[in-house]
Amino acid sequence: MPVEEFVAGWISGALGLVLGHPFDTVKVRLQTQTTYQGITDCMVKIYRHESILGFFKGMSFPIASIAVVNSVLFGVYSNSLLALTATSHRERRAQPPSYTHVFIAGCAGGFMQAYCLAPFDLIKVRLQNQTEPRAKPGSPPPRYRGPVHCATSIFQKEGPRGLFRGAWALTLRDTPTLGIYFVTYEALCRQGTPEGQNPSSSTVLVAGGFAGITSWITATPLDVIKSRMQMDGLTRKAYQGLLDCVVSSMRQEGPGVFFRGLTINSARAFPVNAVTFLSYEYLLRWWG
Repeated sequence: MPVEEFVAGWISGALGLVLGHPFDTVKVRLQTQTTYQGITDCMVKIYRHESILGFFKGMSFPIASIAVVNSVLFGVYSNSLLALTATSHRERRAQPPSYTHVFIAGCAGGFMQAYCLAPFDLIKVRLQNQTEPRAKPGSPPPRYRGPVHCATSIFQKEGPRGLFRGAWALTLRDTPTLGIYFVTYEALCRQGTPEGQNPSSSTVLVAGGFAGITSWITATPLDVIKSRMQMDGLTRKAYQGLLDCVVSSMRQEGPGVFFRGLTINSARAFPVNAVTFLSYEYLLRWWG
């Protein structure tokens, strides 16, 4: 099994993560808390209360973990295509796989990513939702002092299953969404590239950016449910399960709740995924 796709996925995932994490923090707060009037209000309150560092809460852990999970996505995707079509990454421009094969490989990558991602994403969301400012002498400490303390606390209070809270919603979000993600990217690359040639940098940037937006439009409703399930049980248990979370959210806040964070998700998705795909493609060409 070729390993360069996994390494390229890790590096490109880390670059995208650093670029997109501040937007992700705002998105998570909007989805799980009702104290903000919108994106601007959320950003202003985070900056005033927590300083610029508030936008980067929970980022150190994803750099070491979720970026690795991104390598699972790209590695499984590429190797699934290899199994389905018997063509390597370098051969796919001359022998393009069918969109059905791209979708199946993307779904396989999404399923495996969700399986690996669940505990790391839970810890990231819990840390991002801590609204305390930087610790000062005499001030009460935050609930979690860092990612390791967060993981240990969840394990002690909620058991091993607590680390997989929201995992079903995450799996339902990522499996079809990442199939759509890779199909959109491939389709836009093929439309903007002469047959048999590698796409230009501008084509990769545009295709990657729009692939990110398309996937987040599809993913946002389940992303909201996933984030709420991950925060459930922190102070009290509000939901009996995924379906109850959907019904309760709909009854209390209306259908618009399922698209909370969509605007900032889309704004984040274009630059993050453009950079991710560009770095991924060029790393593989450099190694090839």
